Amino acid sequence: MRRRPAKIARILYLVTIYGFLYLPIAVLILYSFNDTRYSSNWQGFTLKWYTALGDNRMLLDSLGNSLLVALLSSTIATAIGTLAAVAFQRYRFPGRKLLYGLLFVVMMSPDIVMGISLLMFFILVRLEPGFLTLVLSHITFCLPFVAVTIHARIADFDPNVIEAARDLGASEYQAFRHVILPMLLPAVVSGWLLSFTLSLDDVIVSFFVTGPTFEILPLKIYSMVRLGVKPEVNALSTVLFAITLMTVFVSHLLVKEKRS
Repeated sequence: MRRRPAKIARILYLVTIYGFLYLPIAVLILYSFNDTRYSSNWQGFTLKWYTALGDNRMLLDSLGNSLLVALLSSTIATAIGTLAAVAFQRYRFPGRKLLYGLLFVVMMSPDIVMGISLLMFFILVRLEPGFLTLVLSHITFCLPFVAVTIHARIADFDPNVIEAARDLGASEYQAFRHVILPMLLPAVVSGWLLSFTLSLDDVIVSFFVTGPTFEILPLKIYSMVRLGVKPEVNALSTVLFAITLMTVFVSHLLVKEKRS
């Protein structure tokens, strides 16, 4: 009998936590089907805002720009971060601990500090704000998250496995390609997804380093919601949330299949 109140308390705790996390998203999805533009009252079910979203070239162009930047920056940051994590774990060189510690400095730095510092750097090197500066900036703040995530994974490796591959005649590249990288795959996928998410929804750093000729979705939405949230924004957010769910689901299946 005593276990029942404890079980109910755990259920209420979980419902409260998950409700706090997902209830705002559920409200956003619900109102993307609301048949009114300006009222917050429910006026009936409709799909016209998704049709209007398909006709809104400015939002779709901004979405395409954001996806392009996120794909490039997350892929490059994952490649560099993977090599950096392997180097930090397997090799001993002067300044190794200092360089690894500096990754956490970048991770903990406020976005506004990073945005201003990157802007000043691009001005110093006479690099015009736009697509290139945006990609470089996103690589900069995504890279530490990838390196730390993968380093935590590789730190749990049995070094004898890698040494056995070297003893059997594998070169350094072959050991990395056929032994280290397959074992790192779950962490690599996690790092890429984290980088992609960080890049896709960044506002503050992007605000400082992008130019007027290249607009990305977070800044476009930010400029729109200052005058009120439009239903097209709700529809777009719902689509992005659905894409995120599918991406996480597919990556989970791939990692699970690789482990099995």
